[in-house]
Amino acid sequence: MDKPMKREVGLWIDRHKTVMVTMVNDKEETRKIRSNVEKHIYLAGKLPAKAPNLSAMSTAEDVGDRRFANHLSGYYDGVVSMLRNADSIWIFGPGEAKVELENQLKREELGGRIVGIETADKMTDHQIAAKVRDHFPR
Repeated sequence: MDKPMKREVGLWIDRHKTVMVTMVNDKEETRKIRSNVEKHIYLAGKLPAKAPNLSAMSTAEDVGDRRFANHLSGYYDGVVSMLRNADSIWIFGPGEAKVELENQLKREELGGRIVGIETADKMTDHQIAAKVRDHFPR
């Protein structure tokens, strides 16, 4: 009797890229998703002591913050769309992106499929794939 197909996904994520390793039975596929998010620039602290037009500066900062947040949200939406048919999702990586993705998955009612979240530094694609294979042994 055949084993039921179980789709297990491990992914390394930061705000610039995702490396997603999908394992179905004995097959493994690696995909990369780039966010194309520009670095978030904080204007606070760079204002002159007597900024004559403080409201214009804060408005520009607010617009930049919103643009950055919207771009990130679109990036996470793309990642989530590739996780919809996963049975198990394991997320790892540096920084805040893994928690932001977790929150997006929960909003999409996919949070129950998350099997773990772990902090991990930068890794090569081969290291990521090996880590996912170790996490989801065959």
